[in-house]
Amino acid sequence: MILLKRNFELALAAIPSGYGNGVYQGLRYGVTVRRSYDGKRTSLFARALPDGDVVSFNLYRLESGEASLRPCEMPAEKVVAFVLGYAPDPPRT
Repeated sequence: MILLKRNFELALAAIPSGYGNGVYQGLRYGVTVRRSYDGKRTSLFARALPDGDVVSFNLYRLESGEASLRPCEMPAEKVVAFVLGYAPDPPRT
């Protein structure tokens, strides 16, 4: 579980803040990530393009340093699989 948690947090950190596009399981997704200034909250909303499946969650950093994952009306497994499998498009130059 610790390895999965570490992999999840590293994969989430690799998704840029703001809006971007990428691929998950061969489908294009539009993804918005918002991070609070104090680092205590991260939210993600993703939708398969043009109008498909949705992935949405909030991640809260507790005073203990632990993270609390709060999926929005979906199983946590779906959220974890998406974050671990999502590949953001490279930044444009």
